[in-house]
Parts: sequence; structure tokens; C-alpha cells
Amino acid sequence: MTQAKYTTGPVTFQAGEELAQHRRVKLESGSVTTPLEVVYADAGEDFIGITMDNAKDGDMVAVAPLCKEGTFLVVAADTFSAMADLYGAADGKVSDTSSGTAFFKALEAATAAGDIVEVILHPGVSTTAATVSIADAGAYTSTTTVEAALQEVYAHLLNAQNFIGVPLATLLEGDGTNVVGTLDEATTPKLDMANGDTDSGLVLTWAASNSDPVLFQVPLPPDLNEAADVVVHLRAKSGGATDTPVIASDAYFNEGDTKVEDASAALGATYAEKTITIAAADIPAGAQTMTVELTPGAHTTDTVVLSALWIEYTKTLLS
Repeated sequence: MTQAKYTTGPVTFQAGEELAQHRRVKLESGSVTTPLEVVYADAGEDFIGITMDNAKDGDMVAVAPLCKEGTFLVVAADTFSAMADLYGAADGKVSDTSSGTAFFKALEAATAAGDIVEVILHPGVSTTAATVSIADAGAYTSTTTVEAALQEVYAHLLNAQNFIGVPLATLLEGDGTNVVGTLDEATTPKLDMANGDTDSGLVLTWAASNSDPVLFQVPLPPDLNEAADVVVHLRAKSGGATDTPVIASDAYFNEGDTKVEDASAALGATYAEKTITIAAADIPAGAQTMTVELTPGAHTTDTVVLSALWIEYTKTLLS
């Protein structure tokens, strides 16, 4: 029966690859040799000790185990100051760049990569998200710590550009009091292709001097943050350079709500994105539907053309 041994010196292993002195090594996976093979421990990896000599692949190599008394000499992967927490780096080196567990405290500074420095064993498992590294096996992020990755995830989840599309074909014509009907090439305003088969994109066009309202209704998503603004986005233009009308909106939430009046910035003669902001203070608690009536301002000479319509909102985390 094998007995545990006490030794104050190095432990001998077989080199599973060419090894340099003062490098962190780990047992090679699947090794069946006697003694077992060791190879470099890379960034963030655990290790059993530090090489005391250079060794070619297959040679015997002396390793100072982590359980030994005294300090260690290690190779720096980069510069760091005395008293820095040191982590595993590639090829058995050490670095103050967070990666897994900090195993050593630097007893002297490394002024250049490749310096051999004295360190003392001082294991410190990371206890803050900013010092815990992530593996990111799927290559989803360029961040390297849990804290940075969480910030990235939550910035995406809670951003203000969550999207509700409003197809132009769903718009209804109104007269300010009632719904008149659906829109097509024969209505005023008209919904038609921009230029037949040459440009088949749908556009809604108000003829000069026509300001009949159009309206739509959308269900609001359950992750809508009622404490943040809701923004209606328009891609629109004036048909010429003479008129610069705004597009006014009347917004209603749920049923029987008091209307909220807002307006876009003035339109120009080329397509541009315009926004109508509905303030958070005007969004009632428990809002589940929103109806919006859009009416162009005075434009006696030029048409008003709308080519796209959507809503952006800020999410809240669902319980």
C-alpha cells in the first residue's frame, strides 16, 4: 500500500512538453507514466507547483510543490508592482491580470515581461464580480470579467430601443371623431407604392393642404417600463422645400384615457427619422394598449410623405 511521503525538497515528474525554469505546471490529463507527466498551466488554470529546472519533452523535471515551505521564483508575463495579486497566465507565467484565482503575492515588482520575481503563496478566491473571469466559450462578448459581462447583458435588456413595428398597411383613416376606413391608393391620404414597380416600397402621402388624421392601435408589451418615455419614430419628408410641417400626435392609453398631445420636429425635403416623445408622466400605470392619431401640420404647397412608423420603449425586468 502506498504511503504518503513527507519531503522538504522538490518532487520529480516527467516533462510532458519542453518546459522552462520557474514556470507553473499541472498534471497532464490522461498521463499514465511513472512518474506522471506535467505540462504548463495556462491563464486561470490550477497548478501543482513551479519548475526548478529546464527540461525537454520526456525528461525528468524537479517541481517545487505548492505545499513547500518558503517563497517561489516565477516568470512574469507582464509588468506589475510589488504586493500585486498574481494570477495564472499563459505558458506557466504569472500576471496581475485577473483570471480565476489569485495564488501569489508579489514580493517585488516586475519591470518587464520575462522578469523572474519572488512571490509568496497567498491564495485569494475572487469575491467581487469585477475580479471573477469568464470563459465565454461561445465568443459572445469581448469582456473578460463577470461584472463587465453583466453590465453588457443588462445594458441590452434595459435599453431604450426595444421595438414595436407599426406596418403602414395597418393605419386607419380618421376624421377627428370617427374611423372613416382603411387606406389605399384611392383614399386621401393615400397608401400606395412609391413609384410602381420601379420603387415598390409603401408610402403614405398627404396631398397639399390635406391634413386628415390617420391612426393606429398597438398592444403594449408586458415588459414596458412605465417610468420611461415611449417614443414614436417616423421616417417622413415634405414633398418639396416650401412647407416644413410637423406631425402632431394625440395618444391614448387603454380605454377612456385623456389624450396626450405631442409633435415631431419639422419635416424637410428629404426623408429623415423624426420622433414624437410621449413622456413617462403621461403613461398610466397598467397601460396595456396605446392608440395614436397622427396629423400633419399646415402644408399648402407640398405633400407630406410617410414611409415607416415604429415605436421604441424601455424594458423593465419581468419577475
